Amino acid sequence: MSRRVDPVLPRLVESYFREYLDRVRGASHHTVVAYRDTLRLFFTFMAGTRRCDVSALRVDHLDVQIVTAFLTHLEATRRNSPATRNCRLAAIRSFVRHLARNDPPRAGQYHRILSLPAKKTPTRMATYLEPEEARHVLDRPDRRTALGRRDHALLLLLYNTGARVSEALDVRVHDVERARPPHVRVRGKGRRERLCPLWSETMRALDALPAMQSGKPDQPLFLNRRAERLTRDGVAHMLRKYVRQAAGNMPTLHRRRVTPHVLRHSCAVALLQAGIDVSVIRDYLGHASVATTSRYITTNLQMKRDVLEAFWHRAGLTSTRTTPWRPTSNVLSFLASL
Repeated sequence: MSRRVDPVLPRLVESYFREYLDRVRGASHHTVVAYRDTLRLFFTFMAGTRRCDVSALRVDHLDVQIVTAFLTHLEATRRNSPATRNCRLAAIRSFVRHLARNDPPRAGQYHRILSLPAKKTPTRMATYLEPEEARHVLDRPDRRTALGRRDHALLLLLYNTGARVSEALDVRVHDVERARPPHVRVRGKGRRERLCPLWSETMRALDALPAMQSGKPDQPLFLNRRAERLTRDGVAHMLRKYVRQAAGNMPTLHRRRVTPHVLRHSCAVALLQAGIDVSVIRDYLGHASVATTSRYITTNLQMKRDVLEAFWHRAGLTSTRTTPWRPTSNVLSFLASL
C-alpha cells in the first residue's frame, strides 16, 4: 500500500516561489535560482535521511534536527566553506519564515529552525589588481579577431563600471547610451538599476560589437561562438587565460587567482585611490550599504600609509631620524664563537 502524499509541503513550496519571492519580494532571477538550488539540495538530503522519496516528504519532517544535520553535511561531506553554509542557511530561513506565516499551528517548530545561528567566518581581504596590472590584462585580447574584440569590450566594461559579471552579461543593446556622457544602465541585486558612465575607450569597444550593429535593442551584448548569451563560467575561463598571458610581462600576476569579481574590487579600490567619496562609490557599485564599500579601504596599504602621514602632519609631530644600530666586529666574533 503506497503512502498518502501530504499536499501541504508542495503547495507551500510553490506559493513561496510564485507568490512570495516573485510577487511580494520581487526577487531577481539570480536569487530565485540560488534559493531553488538550496531547497533542491535540502529536500534531497532530507529524503535520503528519512529513506523516502522527495514526493513523500511532509511538513512535519522539517525540524531543527534535520536542518542542523544538513548544515553539517554541507561542510563535512560536500566540503562547502562556512560562507557557503551560511548562504544555504539564509535560503532555508527565508523559506521557513514563509512556512511560519502560512502554517501557524507549527510556528514553534519553525521558530526553532529560525533560531539557528550563522557560523562566524573570517573576514577575507578583498583581492584586487593595481591599475598597471589591470591594464596588462585588458591589453591581452587580440582585437584583430571578433572574439578578441568581444573579450576586450567585456573586460573594459567590468573594470570601468565595477559591475558584477551577471550584471554585465545582462546588459542589452538598449541599455547603452551614446549621449554625452556615454553611460550604461546596469541592473543589480533586488532589481535596482544604476547608471554608470563609460570611458570613451569602453564606448568605442562596445560600438565594435556585432550586437550594437544588429538593430535589435533587446539583444544581449556579449554572445558566445554559438550566438548564445555568454555564461559566467565562460567569462571566468576567458579571464584566467588572459591573466596567464599577462603574467609574462607582469610577474606580480603569477599564481594570482583573478576572477571577474576581482575586477569589481579593482574598480572600487582605484576609485578610492582617486579620492572619490565612499558614498559615491557605493552608488556606483550598487551596494546596499556604505559599510560594504568601506571594507575596500582596509585592503590598500598605500591608503593606510597616506592616512597615517596626514595624521602625523595634523598632530604637529616631526619625525626624528635615528641612526640604525650596527653591531661591532667584536660582537660578531662573539656570536660566531657560540
